[in-house]
Amino acid sequence: MKICDLTQFYSPVSGGVKRYISEKVAWMRRRRPDDRHVLIIPGERTECREEDLSRVYTIRSPLVSRTARYRAMLNLSAIEEILERERPDVIESGDPYQVAWKALASGDALHIPVVGFYHSHFPEAYLRTIGKFFGPIAVEITRDVAQRYVRELYSRFAATIVPSPALAGVLQSWGVQNTVLGELGVDTQIFHPSAGAEERAEMRRTLNIPEGDILLLYVGRLSSEKNVTTLFDAFSLLASEPEGNRYTLLVTGDGPERRHLDALCKNCANARRLPYQTDGRQLARLYRAADLFVHPGVQETFGLVTLESQACGTPVVGIRGSYMDRIIFTDQNHWAHENSPEALAAAIRRMARRDTAADGVKAATYVRKAYDWDCVFARLFDVYGNVAGA
Repeated sequence: MKICDLTQFYSPVSGGVKRYISEKVAWMRRRRPDDRHVLIIPGERTECREEDLSRVYTIRSPLVSRTARYRAMLNLSAIEEILERERPDVIESGDPYQVAWKALASGDALHIPVVGFYHSHFPEAYLRTIGKFFGPIAVEITRDVAQRYVRELYSRFAATIVPSPALAGVLQSWGVQNTVLGELGVDTQIFHPSAGAEERAEMRRTLNIPEGDILLLYVGRLSSEKNVTTLFDAFSLLASEPEGNRYTLLVTGDGPERRHLDALCKNCANARRLPYQTDGRQLARLYRAADLFVHPGVQETFGLVTLESQACGTPVVGIRGSYMDRIIFTDQNHWAHENSPEALAAAIRRMARRDTAADGVKAATYVRKAYDWDCVFARLFDVYGNVAGA
């Protein structure tokens, strides 16, 4: 079987979508070596390169974000030429804009089934922005337009893969009846808790974290939809308290909200930033070195980094109410119940007083059992087989 992933949500420093695709290719190499993979993404130049069983096409596309390095694929005819040349058995579209419509049109013309992966619940971001500036009437109008758009687009796919049951329920209530649950996973050979105390102590020495201090970690894009400014403001509150110097915040990633992090680091010696991590094993060491992983997101469709952190034995704290809640395997009663810096700071204090090591062991056990990539991709390829056969 030949699978083609087509998305513009892909850059040298992007997160979940890129990780999902790279893990899929790695799994195919291990489990389905006779299959082939094609990846079509935006890039600085138009080129094609061979990577074992995967062929990667980049299409020259303009930058839309200098920090996140995202690009907009505007040369849609190049997409069609590649699909016509490659003739995959299934096309998977990974974003909801012009590329998705082109995937559907090309799939129809070439008689290739197209599935959509609903990676991001993008209408929520629009509704929050509209609500902030224009009020409730504008929100209702925008919600109606967004629902119609989602229904019109995703109902055309052979299947719409959704990473959580709750989100699938939302789409079904909007009229999208072809949803299939497609949760993400984690490489438990890399992300695991059993590296030992020596590795953890060495990493904390490398990071210059004093013995007994509480290391808070955030990994991900620094953008408004990730709600990172709430995290930065919450840490500022913690740092201003009498025992605030016991907390250290380590942020790994980049994005348009980096300026807020830079200001925090300038004013607070215990706030630090590391660049985007391309090495999964090094990222796993960072997870294991932390006491708590803090994820302030309120509109996550899944939350892959929280799964990775828990797989490494590091529990998560955040704000309740996102689609990420179902993959948190520790007591969420200690989480923030509202989206505010004060509530998140209080949640971090409460979680820090718990036995985080015991919480982490419990979470890692659940992740290994249910979210190893082997299980996840086996189910996904059943979906591919069904739509290709149909």
